[in-house]
Amino acid sequence: MTQPVAKRKRVPVHGVLLLDKAAGITSNHALVAVKRLLNAEKAGHTGTLDPFATGLLPLCFGEATKFAQDLLEADKTYETTVHLGLTTTTGDTEGEVLDVKPVNVTPDQIQQVLYRFRGSILQMPPMYSALKRDGKPLYEYARAGIHLERETRSVTIHHLEMLDYTAPELKLRVTCSKGTYIRVLGEDIGQALDCGAHLTALRRTCVGKLTLDQAVTIDAYTALSEERRLQSLLSVDALLSSFPSVSLSEELAQRFLHGQRLSLGKEGVALPASTGRVRVYEEKNKRLLGTAQILEFGVLAPERLVVA
Repeated sequence: MTQPVAKRKRVPVHGVLLLDKAAGITSNHALVAVKRLLNAEKAGHTGTLDPFATGLLPLCFGEATKFAQDLLEADKTYETTVHLGLTTTTGDTEGEVLDVKPVNVTPDQIQQVLYRFRGSILQMPPMYSALKRDGKPLYEYARAGIHLERETRSVTIHHLEMLDYTAPELKLRVTCSKGTYIRVLGEDIGQALDCGAHLTALRRTCVGKLTLDQAVTIDAYTALSEERRLQSLLSVDALLSSFPSVSLSEELAQRFLHGQRLSLGKEGVALPASTGRVRVYEEKNKRLLGTAQILEFGVLAPERLVVA
């Protein structure tokens, strides 16, 4: 009789993997695949990419999951191809065709329209999205043929650049705030050009200060040895690179890890130029202790602590 294969015991793994997600898989599928390769106990991602989209998907393991929210809040950069003249139910290639119109627009007309979408704009969240209503994602209602009223939300388009235009394909680079739907942006640009549009490609190239340059595909990661997979992980503080840093003595570090507020001025610790969030290290061994808030009068208030 064949003996059942014993499951490998999950192990603590701490760090960040910059994954270059392929098209055709969900972000959760990618996360599960890498978690299995690392045999990691705890994992999470920092904002989903649509199945048809590709590009940068930072995956967090162990203590890094405590700081995933910081990347959810970060600005993101995308390169996208907008197919003018054709609209779909989902705003991308996965939906059914709704309408087809002729495309008679010039690059100058496109530039004039793009100007209107820079800065703070209002967007209507799409029905085909993971936003929830009464505990169910909107896409479940959409697939059932149910259309729900939604409220517009304010997002910020920091940068919107035309990379190429060969009708009907318009290629754009977009840097935007959290909560921006690039599918909706493409549809709205098409509507403003009076021809409609949908996305045929979407690639995320930047999340906060993390870029696609260091990312690895699942296939390439699978081919690595177990040791090289661990070596490919960035440190936990890779998620916090935009925050100023504060270094504490060993004694102050222990007090900080016990959740005590510290008066840095009285303790002779160098203060950042302004109040706000900081990353905190133990001075001697450069170990990350967590994040904190610098309050008035130089008070350091612990926020999220690293225990590993």
